[in-house]
Amino acid sequence: MNKTDFYYDLPDELIAQCPLKKRDDSRLMVLNRKNNTVADRHFSDITDYLHPGDLLVMNNTKVLPGRLYGHREDTGGKVEILLLRHLSKTDWEIMVKPGKRARVGGRIVFSPELKGEITGTTEGGLRVINFEYDGIFEEIINDIGLMPVPPYIHETLKDNNRYQTVYAKYDGSSAAPTAGLHFTPDLIEKIEAMGVETTEVTLHVGIGTFRPVKCDIIEEHHMHEEYCEVTEETAKAIKRTKANGGRIIAVGTTSVRTLESNAKRHDGEVKAFAGTTDIFIYPGYTWKVVDALITNFHLPESTLLMLVSAFYNREAVMKAYQTAIDWKYRYFSFGDAMLIE
Repeated sequence: MNKTDFYYDLPDELIAQCPLKKRDDSRLMVLNRKNNTVADRHFSDITDYLHPGDLLVMNNTKVLPGRLYGHREDTGGKVEILLLRHLSKTDWEIMVKPGKRARVGGRIVFSPELKGEITGTTEGGLRVINFEYDGIFEEIINDIGLMPVPPYIHETLKDNNRYQTVYAKYDGSSAAPTAGLHFTPDLIEKIEAMGVETTEVTLHVGIGTFRPVKCDIIEEHHMHEEYCEVTEETAKAIKRTKANGGRIIAVGTTSVRTLESNAKRHDGEVKAFAGTTDIFIYPGYTWKVVDALITNFHLPESTLLMLVSAFYNREAVMKAYQTAIDWKYRYFSFGDAMLIE
């Protein structure tokens, strides 16, 4: 398939620049694959589409304030980095701007407590940095780092917690699993009171999720590895739900990729696992675990839009995206949501 098959025109004014005051006040487009219907609801109405015995799977990753500004130790030239993937206690894979100022052996000063040396390169022009720090690394990052909101968001984020899900637990993401931003503690409590079970997986969002597709033929695109984890408790919950006839409802494309890559690794069954995934899901994919999907509206020609298209079909999803534009839905990270059941 050609990546232009996933292109659409989006007016700039529909790119959400800030989160709504109340998370679940966002709109919800509901696509029913069986009936080929489209409904316009609010996210708080999600309870109308969940049933006792269903299992809601959420990604509990937490976004690091991993955009750091520093200067080269030798020349004083300004450097910006984005933490992408934790490699060891002191090593991280990073994106650097400008890249020419981050040659192997170069040292960068971020604060009196934090310095780093570029020790290697990885695919796609990324770098590996070895940090030297005085104190607790996470506390230093929280003190000097900025939230890595996407470049299409031009307004300053007033509350960093609005770029975290309410169930975020484990530091490691360079972007939020945005489908989860619509949930509130009260909504989750209401869902569980209905007899819908909830469980969590972890996928630390890195460049693999948001790197653009540069190949004209999408099958030639290679996803960058991201860390993911499924606990024994979650694996048992999925097996139990399937056995009882319930649905596995994934909150976000990152939950989808965690579950589907796990099942692919284990001959169709989800098992406890911690490691990396580079799964790329596009139309023609044979689904193994996920029965319904909650997601946001994604960028044109992105791997995320391709995944969503694989869950229904390309024509229906692209038509729904145009309908959302006509209905003035808000797009991307702080935008509205879609449920495909």
